[in-house]
Amino acid sequence: MSDIPTLTLNDGATLPAVGFGTHTLTGTEGVDAIRSAIDAGYRLLDTAVNYGNEEEVGRAVRDSGIPRDEVFLTSKVPGRHHGYDDAIASTKESLQRLGVDHLDLHLIHWPNPSVDKYAEAWRALVDLREQGLVRSIGVSNFTAEHLDRIVAETGVTPAVNQLELHPWFPQTEMRVTNESREIQTQSWSPLGKRNAPFDEAPVRDAAEAHDVTPAQVILRWQVQLGALPIPKSGTPARQQENLAIFDFTLTDDEVAAITALGRPDGRLFDGDPNTHEEM
Repeated sequence: MSDIPTLTLNDGATLPAVGFGTHTLTGTEGVDAIRSAIDAGYRLLDTAVNYGNEEEVGRAVRDSGIPRDEVFLTSKVPGRHHGYDDAIASTKESLQRLGVDHLDLHLIHWPNPSVDKYAEAWRALVDLREQGLVRSIGVSNFTAEHLDRIVAETGVTPAVNQLELHPWFPQTEMRVTNESREIQTQSWSPLGKRNAPFDEAPVRDAAEAHDVTPAQVILRWQVQLGALPIPKSGTPARQQENLAIFDFTLTDDEVAAITALGRPDGRLFDGDPNTHEEM
């Protein structure tokens, strides 16, 4: 495994160029899987209140023996906590469950526009950063309109916008939107989950050409798009494989061919940020 490069955010903080997703990793088995990922070399761990596993993530970090300042912890404020005071309380509860005194990155999980409190939650995150309880702040599943509103109301631009991004749904417009605002794009479900296009010709051919796996091709495609993928796996061998993506480079044609797999209905579920609600 190569050393993981780092990316510099618009607030000057740095994050590893690939992270580890922890969704569904709960209980003792979840702790073991997260600990395995840390042992494999992951230093960016992504959790959320709605994942119900912040305690497991914190336990895995403590058990690993890795110094706290070498692990980058991300969590997310759920929709039911979008009110200003609720977002403050939610974050403090996350810190308590994780057993840490600060989060390295804290996101608003979904904008939930029909509730129309995401700007309140953003003001809370800005104040939490000023208090030192979070180091960097960002959002998840925000559109250009959502981004423009919170920046207009606070003057503070998110450091990160975490999006559904995989070959079936390459988010070309939103990647441009984020880049124009100097917002780092992160990718959830970066492989496409159960619909991963491992057998599609652009992925298969690139894997054969570079003597790597289809999953490694897709994660390398993510990196070359400028995104920060957060793959999840409970299998140690797969965890290591997903990190070994910095020893080869896809050609421009290979990147373009994978991107061309994208389709208008490529989302994994009905997750349009303008209509989807996740409380």
